[in-house]
Amino acid sequence: MTITGIGETVLDMVFENMQPRAAVPGGSTFNAMISLGRTAGRDFSATGLRMVTQIGDDAVGDIVVSFMEENGVGTEAVRRAHGQTSVSMAMLDESRNAKYEFYRDLNIPRFEAPELEFAPGDIVLFGSFFAVNPETREQVRAIIRKARQAGATVYYDINFRKNHNAADSPPQIEENIALSDIVRGSSEDIEALYGTQDVAEVYTQHISPLCSNFICTKGARETEVFSPGFRRSYPVPQETPVVSTIGAGDNFNAGTIYALIKFGNLDWDAIVPIAHSFSANVVASLYNYVDAGFRP
Repeated sequence: MTITGIGETVLDMVFENMQPRAAVPGGSTFNAMISLGRTAGRDFSATGLRMVTQIGDDAVGDIVVSFMEENGVGTEAVRRAHGQTSVSMAMLDESRNAKYEFYRDLNIPRFEAPELEFAPGDIVLFGSFFAVNPETREQVRAIIRKARQAGATVYYDINFRKNHNAADSPPQIEENIALSDIVRGSSEDIEALYGTQDVAEVYTQHISPLCSNFICTKGARETEVFSPGFRRSYPVPQETPVVSTIGAGDNFNAGTIYALIKFGNLDWDAIVPIAHSFSANVVASLYNYVDAGFRP
């Protein structure tokens, strides 16, 4: 089995009280893949991991590649272009939530998708801005279509923010949903896209005609899961002190994929607690991924 992550990779500069606290490789899919490298790559010997992304040929890009290799994530599908790797400034507020500002090299060459092979049972994770960015979305979709044709399971994390400034994002997102087997969105994603917090209505009217399996995370409140004939709300355990919420949703994705590998089916009562455990581990630190010794 191969787990393939597709997404943007950045260097996250984390600030608290206007002072820098950490600088770590990041990106929504990247964070999930590092956590899967530390867990699935260790616990399931037949599982391979690889990341599809583009970074610069600068020193920050060198840091990213070394970090991936150290954590068991393959770099053969990483494209290195002449230019600078993107940087994200994450400003933590009093609730430990982050407000982001992104700095990208607008002159970096266009992303060229690698040639990849897939097999039944493989899992592909994609989402966020990389999946709707006009510079990358068609290349991403070509990979996703090939994965689906081969029988891979496709997991899409919407991860949409209004500051993406892409006027055509909603229809592009719905096209991504239609290509997927499982979709996750946060309550913030849902409100930004559809102007409502009624998750059941959004599932019925917008998600289910395109994809039958939908997860909506609501921060520390609850997680709602919808599948054909199934709807359940799962409370989020509250015992973990929150240091930073950066990576919480990304690691929910990692935990879901870990559980899919472990159980081999959509047993949500078994999957969601594991996904919550990944998120809980991450919010207890300033880092974007589970601890190296974390065991679900």
